[in-house]
Amino acid sequence: MNRFRNAVKSGEFLITAEVAPPKGANPTQMIKMAESLKGRVHAVNITDGSRAVLRMSSLAACVILKNHGIEPICQMACRDRNRIALQADLMGVSALGIHNILALTGDPVKAGDHKDARSVFDLESVRLLQAIAKLNQGVDWNGEPLTDGQTDLFAGAAVDPQSGSWSGLQRRFERKLLAGSQFFQSQLISDFDKLEKFMNQIAVDSNKPILAGIFLLKSAKNAAFINKYVPGVDIPQHIIDRLAKAEKPLEEGMRIAAEQVQMASKICHGVHMMAIKREDLIPKILDMAEIPPVSD
Repeated sequence: MNRFRNAVKSGEFLITAEVAPPKGANPTQMIKMAESLKGRVHAVNITDGSRAVLRMSSLAACVILKNHGIEPICQMACRDRNRIALQADLMGVSALGIHNILALTGDPVKAGDHKDARSVFDLESVRLLQAIAKLNQGVDWNGEPLTDGQTDLFAGAAVDPQSGSWSGLQRRFERKLLAGSQFFQSQLISDFDKLEKFMNQIAVDSNKPILAGIFLLKSAKNAAFINKYVPGVDIPQHIIDRLAKAEKPLEEGMRIAAEQVQMASKICHGVHMMAIKREDLIPKILDMAEIPPVSD
């Protein structure tokens, strides 16, 4: 499975989507949602304890999807594992034929459902990218050789074009580039002027694809909740008002998402679709945005 990597290298308009692993041992719903995306996305991101909420291991969930013919992007966060465990998991996913990794620092424990758990944060996203680069070269974090073979991992990172600190955004982006990030997926984008400014002023010479985060807003209440609880996101009031006035808020949210996909297609290299618990609607949103199926 190298469709995503090949699409990056060939310069295709990239489409990924996010699916949460199950809270439990039954993957049926996750598989159903992921299978609805076949032929419409290049790869499916599996989250790793997103918002510090307990879910099935992203590694295990990725293996399950791979066995169903779905190319995964394995998100890997530094919050819960030290450098030994992270490297062990990276070697494991590579051996299992899972090559796409999204390197993340991870959300703070206090944001989640196990507030008394101990955080690790031995590494953070930049140093995790550095660790991946070393493993791909056949050495571990300490520079010792991997006697049983190097990894084959295609690593990416997150980016937030709406960051309040422009200099901090530029510095972090450049550090991730130097550490070996091959692609970038953004947080939820609500300000496309800021996305365009980021593309023109920071990412312009990076030669790496930027995928804009597009989120399906299901109602005005959903949008207000996100504004309150998701850091760095400011959904404009006119979008909230539009959802509030709609007879069918979910359908209006789909139209808004489709319009945002069209805007992103004129600014950056792809979109990262997020439709929590309604991933099955993503193909229809892409149809509304006149985005064709992905090539095999």
